Amino acid sequence: MAKIFAVTIVLIAIGSAIPIVMHTWHLPEDISTHGPLIDEQYGDTMAEAGISFLASQILLAFFIWRFSNVKPGTKTRNFPGGAMGLVIAAFLLVGTEVLALGVFGAKAWASVYFTPPAADALPVQVQAGQFAFYFRYTGPDGKFGPIHPDQINEANANFFGLDTTHDQDSKDDIVTAEMAIPVNREVHLLMHSKDVGHSFFVPELRVQQDFVPGLDLSVHFTATKVGKYEIVCTQLCGLGHYNMKAYLEVMSPGDYDNWIKQQAALQ
Repeated sequence: MAKIFAVTIVLIAIGSAIPIVMHTWHLPEDISTHGPLIDEQYGDTMAEAGISFLASQILLAFFIWRFSNVKPGTKTRNFPGGAMGLVIAAFLLVGTEVLALGVFGAKAWASVYFTPPAADALPVQVQAGQFAFYFRYTGPDGKFGPIHPDQINEANANFFGLDTTHDQDSKDDIVTAEMAIPVNREVHLLMHSKDVGHSFFVPELRVQQDFVPGLDLSVHFTATKVGKYEIVCTQLCGLGHYNMKAYLEVMSPGDYDNWIKQQAALQ
């Protein structure tokens, strides 16, 4: 039975690798300028982790096969260096793997998180709350009005707690339930959570950023293809998590200008 188990382990390990090696599963279409670097990093990670997985499973199967039927009285042999040697070897192996992935991915992550957005990037404020996203754009003055948490009132559609009576900068702000951006222009997302942890994930953009309650976070990107894409929350945030989504529409510059004017008229 032990040898059958060893063979089964090897077959399952090889079978799980075949779909990846044969490229029968593909990532969604990339529509961002930083996407190629992210995809390259993903490929490196899958290759390194996959080789390590297969090697460990084959080694496990070998030991099961080799030592499953030890005869009574057979002297037990210890691994050279004992348990401490194994721990040190595992530490060095895993540490080298993690360090290599970090070095390989430094360029990809730096393009998203370690470089500032351009001065003319389009600012869009994103608020996540159970169980919806809301987006805020600046008006002609180019400034966001301050947020007053005590004035947030979903019944009155005041999702950001704006005081348009006393705050001049808030009067022309535009709040929407869907997000639109112009194609080939950098976008700077300013993100905060109204309640618990959430996430902003658009697979085609290769952007996934968590909302952390109490922190203001930001991420920037440039979309390269016109179209409509789904925004989903990937953090379990309550009973309505499964239905927490919105849509991002990438438009031509002219269509975006018309859209933002239409939204301003609806405020």
